[in-house]
Amino acid sequence: MNIILPLLLTLFAGLASGIGGLLAFTKLANNAKFFASSLGFSAGVMIYVSFLEIIPKGLVALNQNFTSAVSEWIAIGGFFIGILFILLIDQLIPHDHNPHEIKEKNQTSSLMRMGLFSAFAIALHNFPEGMATFYAALEDVHLGLGIMIAISLHNIPEGVAIALPIFQATKNRVKAFNFALLSGLAEPIGALIGFLIFSSILPTSVFGVIFPFVAGIMVYISLDELLPTSEKYGHHHLSILGLIGGMAVMALSLLMI
Repeated sequence: MNIILPLLLTLFAGLASGIGGLLAFTKLANNAKFFASSLGFSAGVMIYVSFLEIIPKGLVALNQNFTSAVSEWIAIGGFFIGILFILLIDQLIPHDHNPHEIKEKNQTSSLMRMGLFSAFAIALHNFPEGMATFYAALEDVHLGLGIMIAISLHNIPEGVAIALPIFQATKNRVKAFNFALLSGLAEPIGALIGFLIFSSILPTSVFGVIFPFVAGIMVYISLDELLPTSEKYGHHHLSILGLIGGMAVMALSLLMI
């Protein structure tokens, strides 16, 4: 089983947080239209591949060992367990420090605290995202590439959310960038840990459960984080156009491979 390329794709997705850290020092950090459309695009890609690629791949794997009816029940269960899993992680993050909240604070200590909490919260979120990218690429490199692009796009504004308040508090670009970058590196770490755990205790056929599980994570992230955050930038139609555009681009790319 070749895990090098899936790990590299996961690493690239995580490094996008560092790109956001760099953008925090440019005018693009205040471009609401850019973030609204990119977050909508990411949600479109992730929702499309979850329902039309990842879950069907899980069903194919399950059908090798179970009847069609049993496979569907297992896939449905895996999907909602994935949602409950990421929901539990979401509950561990204090709402006052949710990295997707758009806030303005003047006090240095408050800005620094907000940036550090954002870094912690995003790193926590990045663990299951890393697993999603890794396992998709492990099954289908082209599918993993599409998910990597989608997650990278939504990691960019997350990097901004970390670096901007830390930079404003410390005036230290290196420190602000490093925190943004380190939060993104949780993705390949999460992928590697997930792989070591699952591959050591579970048979290969369990991919039929893992794929719906990953789909549940991605759909939850899209509906609970990406689209609402995109809306908060004040460009509803750009969010929807980005969503449709993400679905269309993913559909065309899958048809062409």
